Amino acid sequence: MASDIEQPTLSSANKAGQVSRESETGGVKEPLLKNENRKSEEFSVVSAILPFLFPAFGGLLYGYDIGATSSATISIQSATISGISWYNLSSVEVGLITSGSLYGALIGSILAFNVADFLGRRRELILSSTSYFIGALVTALAPNFVVLVIGRFVYGIGIGLAMHAAPMYIAETAPSQIRGQLISLKEFFIVLGMLVGYIVGSLLVETVAGWRYMYGVSSPLSLIMGIGMWWLPASPRWILLRAIQGKGNVDNFRENAITCLCRLRGQSNSDSAPQQVDEILSELSYLREEQEATIAEMFQGKCLKALTIGAGLVLFQQITGQPSVLYYAATIFQSAGFSAVSEATKVSVLLGFLKLVMTGVAVLVVDRLGRRPLLLGGVSGMVISLFLLGSYYTYLDDIPAVAVVALLLYVGCYQLSFGPIGWLMISEIFPLRVRGRGLSIAVLVNFGANALVTFAFSPLKELLGAGILFFIFGGIAVLSLVFIFFIIPETKGLTLEEIEAKLL
Repeated sequence: MASDIEQPTLSSANKAGQVSRESETGGVKEPLLKNENRKSEEFSVVSAILPFLFPAFGGLLYGYDIGATSSATISIQSATISGISWYNLSSVEVGLITSGSLYGALIGSILAFNVADFLGRRRELILSSTSYFIGALVTALAPNFVVLVIGRFVYGIGIGLAMHAAPMYIAETAPSQIRGQLISLKEFFIVLGMLVGYIVGSLLVETVAGWRYMYGVSSPLSLIMGIGMWWLPASPRWILLRAIQGKGNVDNFRENAITCLCRLRGQSNSDSAPQQVDEILSELSYLREEQEATIAEMFQGKCLKALTIGAGLVLFQQITGQPSVLYYAATIFQSAGFSAVSEATKVSVLLGFLKLVMTGVAVLVVDRLGRRPLLLGGVSGMVISLFLLGSYYTYLDDIPAVAVVALLLYVGCYQLSFGPIGWLMISEIFPLRVRGRGLSIAVLVNFGANALVTFAFSPLKELLGAGILFFIFGGIAVLSLVFIFFIIPETKGLTLEEIEAKLL
């Protein structure tokens, strides 16, 4: 009953662990955020892998869907190998198959806004894996076009939930020393999924009813994700947030958080886990996280600043033309001497491999170089590549090597910057009590901007021409550089609580 719930405050948090310090003047309690000599968080590398791996499967399944769909739409329209009588699909129907998961992801992002803090990160990921599993089965076994689109939509809901909850779970459970690497590795898993999807698609594209197998492969992967998340503990920070918001007895929540932290960091951390939990409790109380955030509060004060950083970054991630540049990949390679039909899947695999390698580079250096240097350097390379593409389609169409170099430069620089760093920043920049809602808005902006760029590209290309359109994307990329330079902070090496206290 509500009357039985102990309302935790700063004093109760301090009583539990006595982690705040009283200054010598006036007895004012100082939060540990002000302690510049904070010890590095202890953790076992082996124990840190699984709390990353199973949430990252959500990204793997998202990337796989992108890669597999490129071949599935070819297979499903073939009169000889589709294995169905309704293969003669219109361009609109093919578009619904391709973008059905995107529509579902938008709905998933909206759902996450309302249920994320109630369910918690772990249960949201379990729900995501269930949606992945059902969507994959329905799509693979679809007897007609309508059921197929429904399956794609349900699968997309899983994407929206996973892209919302996975970064939060990883950010809240990862040691601060390797948080950037682990969240960036989620982007690595998205690209790995794309590469696996391209390879599976190229192997099955000439198989009868191959599109069913392409989509069906997602089912066992989603089961692994669901079982793994069922086994993993809840996020200790989410548990402590529920504690200070009066959702139960603070001492019980504290003990639960300690147990979860020991499981996440390994038994070698068992001695320091109580102190770490008490530090987080004290800091959350000092930061006044005890009140649940309202929708209006998302657009005020430090919440608005975090939203500007997070949503602005993922908006620029999409409107600098990322979907459109990849759309032209086959045409660019064809102009360089590749056959549009026989080499299409090989080109996709090549690009997927390049994206994987460059994302791997970003993972290795993000916690050493920091977020800002990768963003500024990578986006600068994107600016050059976009103006090169604009020049190719306007003035230099007799030099296809320019387009090939520009395409490879764009893909590589994107995977060094916007690709992994966008998801990393939105997972760590929001204050804990608004992290669920803030991240859902950022994910919604991401998928919404993706849909807008995808659908607006063809009519804008016909109206303006490809060259002018790439010059426009280049101009937007210049604006994104200005945004990054003046707005985006450096979060390297800071705990999530320190980010809120020092940067917002």
